[in-house]
Amino acid sequence: MLRLMCEDNEKPKIAKRFRGFLPIVVDVETSGFYPERNALLEIAAVPVYFDDDDQLKPAKAISCHVEPFHDSVLDPKALEFNGIDPFHPFRLAKPECEALQHIFSPVEALLKESQCTRAILVGHNPFFDLGFIKAAVRRCGLKKMPFHQFSSFDTATMGGLAYGQTVLAKAAQAAGLKWNEKNAHSAVYDAEQTAKLFCMIVNKWDEHISIEQLQQ
Repeated sequence: MLRLMCEDNEKPKIAKRFRGFLPIVVDVETSGFYPERNALLEIAAVPVYFDDDDQLKPAKAISCHVEPFHDSVLDPKALEFNGIDPFHPFRLAKPECEALQHIFSPVEALLKESQCTRAILVGHNPFFDLGFIKAAVRRCGLKKMPFHQFSSFDTATMGGLAYGQTVLAKAAQAAGLKWNEKNAHSAVYDAEQTAKLFCMIVNKWDEHISIEQLQQ
């Protein structure tokens, strides 16, 4: 578990920095562009936290391979792009509802520990990731999820502002991060790189403004 609590019983910085929201960086890999008919195949979530030097850092990724839901459409072009064989036995994929709980349970635990009110999804063009998660939640009949229903943080926009680049690979490289094209388009790798980019931009901004100013 991340060390998020303060010794003086004040709220942790993470609970104050983003208006009570806990940023969780998410990436999904899918069998197409349409959440209602294409399958969710991979999901990875990377929490972030402030270290002892008040630097925002990525934590360890939480990830899961997902079984295609019944009657889902598997677009061959999408599978060729992400290199996923949905029925490969070594994927050890979980049914969709079980996969969601695998991601949601630790996020809910972090919400309690951090004293944040809601998780907010951070993604590169996050409407795509959030759309697939919400569609899976509906299929599973879940009454709630830890993520905000419509608000999100978009690192494509943030990358364009900070580095003049909106493509993840180019924004990451502009920020000085290494990029391995062979590992790209897996949920874990893309989520980890997105988390690094998000943290770098927030830290860069926070060098020039205090938390007291942010709360005014």
